[in-house]
Amino acid sequence: MPFPVDASYVKATEAKLGVAFPPGFVSRMMRDNGGEVSLADEGWWLYPFLDTSDKTRLKRTCNDIVRETASAREWRGFPEDGIAIASNGSGDQLLLLPSATQPSRLQDAIFVWDHETGNVTQIADDFLDLSIR
Repeated sequence: MPFPVDASYVKATEAKLGVAFPPGFVSRMMRDNGGEVSLADEGWWLYPFLDTSDKTRLKRTCNDIVRETASAREWRGFPEDGIAIASNGSGDQLLLLPSATQPSRLQDAIFVWDHETGNVTQIADDFLDLSIR
């Protein structure tokens, strides 16, 4: 069950990864840290920001963006600079990529990484374009 997250945990994740998340993604995640979005009738489970404010939130957020990104980067073909934000449960990942002009700022666009082909395809101009389930 998704729940709000304090901005300090977003900032901590940004510091660990060395990037700034797009505003649309941050606003949605601060309201519901995790949950599910829909894309072409397929469910994607969002990775949360690690929240250590209490034991319950720590348990619910231990599969955080930093951990899941580190795991995804071990897979052959995953973009070296990609940030994993969701999974469809079959190995594919939703991801954010850095801006070409400002590598420390992630683009607003959302991409799908296909684990079988290694292809990266843009699927939305902004996180807020995705349907919340």
